Amino acid sequence: MQMIKAAVAHEFGAPLVIEEVQLRAPEGTEVEVTLDAVAICHSDISFAEGAWGGTLPAVYGHEAAGRISAVGPGVQGLAAGDSVVVTLIRACGTCPNCASGSPTVCETPYDGDKGPLKTADGGTLHQAMASGAFAQKVVVEQAQVVKISEDIPKDAAALIACGVITGVGAVVNAAGLRAGQDVVVIGAGGVGLNAIQGARIAGARRIVAVDMSEEKLAVAKEFGATDGVLASDPKPWRAAQKAMGRGADAVIVTVGAIPAYDAAPRYLAWGGKVIMVGMPHSGGMSSYEPVTMAFMGQGMVGSKMGDVVIQRDIPWMVDLYLQGRLKLDELISGRWSLDQINEAIADTKTGAARRNVILFDR
Repeated sequence: MQMIKAAVAHEFGAPLVIEEVQLRAPEGTEVEVTLDAVAICHSDISFAEGAWGGTLPAVYGHEAAGRISAVGPGVQGLAAGDSVVVTLIRACGTCPNCASGSPTVCETPYDGDKGPLKTADGGTLHQAMASGAFAQKVVVEQAQVVKISEDIPKDAAALIACGVITGVGAVVNAAGLRAGQDVVVIGAGGVGLNAIQGARIAGARRIVAVDMSEEKLAVAKEFGATDGVLASDPKPWRAAQKAMGRGADAVIVTVGAIPAYDAAPRYLAWGGKVIMVGMPHSGGMSSYEPVTMAFMGQGMVGSKMGDVVIQRDIPWMVDLYLQGRLKLDELISGRWSLDQINEAIADTKTGAARRNVILFDR
């Protein structure tokens, strides 16, 4: 067992504690990655606040990039020194969903209490979201990592691990958007901006951003939104429909807010569908009128991690970035050290940040 520094949650809602923890060597088809960067996702914050339960103590963090520093005996195609993106998608490859090409909804459970982490004195330490990337190193399954070009900076690459694939994938994969169709994106935060980019890349005719903040709507237009609508308007769907001249073919809900889910079907055109991305706290309930959706041929579908196949989609997105067609650097609001993680989380919770990134060379 080697000792590494990690940010550990000991109590829901309390500040993370920077401490030494144990990390075992990779086994089987696992790889050890020495991290250069990890981004702070709202899902990490929600988990750390107890929104979805879970085991404590725990190490959160799941949007990471770095270099492989060791491999298990069963690893093929990867070697020490490779630059990689680390994701939370721990797909077994053999369950019905994995075998049918849907690895983001793998049915094989993972028990983070039995992962590679231990407390300094050998106690249970939960590897949250199969990653535990608020730490100097991680040990994860080979299936969770993707080798990437040396030309992409690690802070930009880390964003692809969750926020980018979730937003872009929700449009391209879950919505199956075709060129010329119209899209509404509710929420212009990190995932929302990537959904807007996905719609632009897919050739959408109109891309309407909906948010509570005028400032965020202005940023959304920098990422490709054609129009912006304030969610605080009495009937924002009317303004969106006016901008499009019709309803939307797809409405991407990127925030975990119940009012956003209640309103989402109202933006739809005949035959349109709501893509549910944002995750409210457990117990949150939304309502809609099913007869309208049935009569108009509309639908609602959940999208986890953009329905991506990481070995297919992440190299594509890296290439888009290197071509200048996918904005990543512009998504980074601030760069922090691991010792500053609680400050970075607080800044993220203000709602003003796009993505804050922890750099391990600071």
